[in-house]
Amino acid sequence: MIDLYAAGTSNGMRARIALEECGLAYKLHPIALEKGEQKSAQFTALNPNAQIPVIVDHEGPGGKPVTVSQSSAILIYAGEKSGKYIPKDAAARPAFWQALMSASTDMTPTLGSIFQIVRGKDPHGPSADLFKNRWKQYLKVWDTTLGKQKYAAGNEITLADFSLYAGYARAKGAIAELCDGCPNVERWAKEIGSRPAIQRALKF
Repeated sequence: MIDLYAAGTSNGMRARIALEECGLAYKLHPIALEKGEQKSAQFTALNPNAQIPVIVDHEGPGGKPVTVSQSSAILIYAGEKSGKYIPKDAAARPAFWQALMSASTDMTPTLGSIFQIVRGKDPHGPSADLFKNRWKQYLKVWDTTLGKQKYAAGNEITLADFSLYAGYARAKGAIAELCDGCPNVERWAKEIGSRPAIQRALKF
C-alpha cells in the first residue's frame, strides 16, 4: 500500500494521476495547504521542503519502505513500479523524456508563477503578463506538436501526457483563458480528461 500526501494543485494532481493510472493501491491523505499543514513536524519529517506531494510506499524495492517527493519523481516511480506508460522502445524514449520534462519543468513552474503574482496582495501586471505570455507560448508549441501526433510523446499514451494534463487541467480550472486558442490541445485534453482514472484523480 502507498500513502499519498497531496492537495489539489497541479503537482498534487500529477502524483495522484500517476497512482490511479498505474493501478497502484494507495490511500490519500489530503493536506490543507491553506492551514499550513505542509509545515507541520509530521509532514516535514517526510519532506523537509514542506511541499506536496509525497508518497510513502510501504512495499518499495526489495520490500522495504521508500519515501518519494517531487511530483515528476513520483510519476516516474509509479511508471517503473507498474511497468506502464514508459516507452519500451529505446528509440521512442528520447521524445518521451523531452515531453515529460517540458510538461513538468516548463509548464508547471510557469503556472505557479502566474498564480503567485495574480493572487498576491499587490499583483504586478507586467510580471503577470510576462509569465502568461510564456505559458501561452509553451501551449502554442504543444498545440503544434499535438497537431502532428496523437499524444505528448508520439502515438502512444505515456507518463508525459499525465504530467502535461495535470498542469493544463489546473490552468483551465483557475484561469481558463490561459488555455484558449489551442484546438489540438483541447482535442487531446478532452480525450485524456475522459479517462476514468483521471476523473478519479482530480477529485480532491
